[in-house]
Amino acid sequence: MDRDRDMQYKDVPLYEGERIDDLQRNGYGIIQKTGGFCFGMDAVLLSGFAGARKGDLVVDLGTGTGIIPILMRAKTEAGMLYGLELQHEVAEMAERSTRLNGISDTVKIVEGDIKEYRIVLSELCGRADVVTSNPPYMKRGSGLVNPEDMKMVSRHEVCCSLSDVCGAASGLLRSGGHFYMVHRPLRLPEIVTALKGSGLEPKRLKFVHPYRDREANMVLIDSVKDGKPECRVEPPVIVYEAPGKYTREIYDIYGY
Repeated sequence: MDRDRDMQYKDVPLYEGERIDDLQRNGYGIIQKTGGFCFGMDAVLLSGFAGARKGDLVVDLGTGTGIIPILMRAKTEAGMLYGLELQHEVAEMAERSTRLNGISDTVKIVEGDIKEYRIVLSELCGRADVVTSNPPYMKRGSGLVNPEDMKMVSRHEVCCSLSDVCGAASGLLRSGGHFYMVHRPLRLPEIVTALKGSGLEPKRLKFVHPYRDREANMVLIDSVKDGKPECRVEPPVIVYEAPGKYTREIYDIYGY
């Protein structure tokens, strides 16, 4: 790490239990809480799947630590990127990560509820070119609920439903804009229903398999607002060649 980067890191406070993880992109780092909810491969895969052209306005719903807009800042020529996050502590941590990387002028973290997007992101409604989301995968009341609130909100539909996320994405997008989401294949019928009910037409699906001979455990979805019915299934992503060894595609996505 060079001297300028060392000085920049010193200007951003770290609190008890926090650490800086290297993102292997543009020298960027991200602040995360040890023992707290940290970003996973799903967020990294989504940042690589989502397309953004030069100057695009991008909004990430439920941004968490800000991983998706920060990575898209590194990977694309998007214009302004916004991350909407409900939890105060997490939003504040994400905002510090934007300052850590010197990108707070183009990556804005907004604290607020997805269900109130018309209020907290009123100036963006109907204007976004791209919306992304790595929403909670588990239905409320299903699965094991983590006793730590931060993790529970991130993993279970405690504060917003799938329909809430799709509705907010549609409301923020311009006609023809893209909504990129990562989710679980088991909920695909419900996902398609929620998307189409919000005026979002699924156009591309890409399944993610842990190994070539295992069933998919994630699906990446590209939907278009006011799009015509037509959907293509792209070649899958295979995560591991062998235990502990990523495929070349995964190394490329991570920037190794």
